[in-house]
Amino acid sequence: MAKRRERRADRHSHSDSSQTPTADKPSPSTSKPDRNRLTTTATVLFLIVVPAISVIVYRILYTPSPITPDLPYVYRQGLVTAKIDYHQVLHENMRTSENSSRRNFENPVLAYITPWNSQGYEMAKKFSNKFTHLSPVWYELKSQGTKLVLEGRHNADKGWIQEIRKTGNSQILPRVVLEAIPVDLLKKKKKREKAINLIVAECKEMEYDGIVLESWSRWAAYGILHDPDMRNTALQFIVQLGQAMHSASLDHNRRQSLQLVYVISPPRSNELEEYDFGPEDLRSLSDDVDGFSLMTYDFSGPQNPGPNAPLKWIYSTMQLLLDASTGVHQKLAKKIFIGINFYGNDFVVSGGLGGGPIIGREYLSLLEQHRPQLQWEKNSEEHFFLYIDNQDVKHVVFYPSPMSIATRLQEALSWDAGISIWEIGQGLEYFFDIL
Repeated sequence: MAKRRERRADRHSHSDSSQTPTADKPSPSTSKPDRNRLTTTATVLFLIVVPAISVIVYRILYTPSPITPDLPYVYRQGLVTAKIDYHQVLHENMRTSENSSRRNFENPVLAYITPWNSQGYEMAKKFSNKFTHLSPVWYELKSQGTKLVLEGRHNADKGWIQEIRKTGNSQILPRVVLEAIPVDLLKKKKKREKAINLIVAECKEMEYDGIVLESWSRWAAYGILHDPDMRNTALQFIVQLGQAMHSASLDHNRRQSLQLVYVISPPRSNELEEYDFGPEDLRSLSDDVDGFSLMTYDFSGPQNPGPNAPLKWIYSTMQLLLDASTGVHQKLAKKIFIGINFYGNDFVVSGGLGGGPIIGREYLSLLEQHRPQLQWEKNSEEHFFLYIDNQDVKHVVFYPSPMSIATRLQEALSWDAGISIWEIGQGLEYFFDIL
């Protein structure tokens, strides 16, 4: 929020009454009572009118401007700040603006939902207008002997989809993880075509708006991205899938083709490794892929406890991926959904290694139990706290806050990019008030 500007009132000295000009000597005909009445009237005016004017001026200069009711609740209550305490989080985390449908972040917002965390389904319904894309984690494309199968329809919830479409305009793009053996899939043209047909057919039959495809990390794990020919084949598969989806129309919305969002991992250093998804890969897919879900989270782990997603790391990742010197970075940035985590981490920092992700209810439980001092880590721009458990082991907890989320939204806006949230069932309710 903009800082309130201080205003200073100038002090003006009054001239001494003893220095007033000498009046002409009154004539004998002037009555003394009239003169007294005039003096009394002037005194009354001075004592009443001048103070009244002073009060008006003071109020104009020093009364704070009223906070507009259009601001989200978290801003009106001063919750988007580095200085927060555990009482505040426990008291305010479920409070949001009355108008839950208003969007405060104007760029695209993709939200993931997992079947094992039903809270995400409820948040998607309650704040449906906050999202442009919803991606329930439902599908895997697998090898089954010599065949390919698309598993996961049992997770699909048509009733939930209908409710979402009644209350909002979010596109439904289930996530599909490509678990099929990469070499087997990519080397055989018929299998590539089969995979594409399975995905397109499922979208049309289930009336999805498209999919979010995740495959790059698996291909990297199999080592096929080190081979230039195999890497080119992998990229070509994504291009063919995008073209096939864009050629297919939806029965419930024939004006729109199926959409493809592709999941990409952030580079771990300033120098791209062979398996990293880089600026050339981004450019080669940009015409046939509608968006890129960039996983800018999981920066730290039990081996190296620390923040979830330092803001400087997000910035350097975008800078490296977009290769700003090419001059086309602005166009490409619009297709990127910068990843924001709604989960946190509880790491062991003494007495051994350990710890891992925590979600909202676990975070609140730790606050209630330990009543810690929340601190703002300036380098990462995240909140954290320390506590000692029952075995005298020291922990550090990094978990999102309205302030950390707001700074990341601002970063996304500076690139004109969207955001992707992993995942909305893991956050606190007042996080959505910022979106």
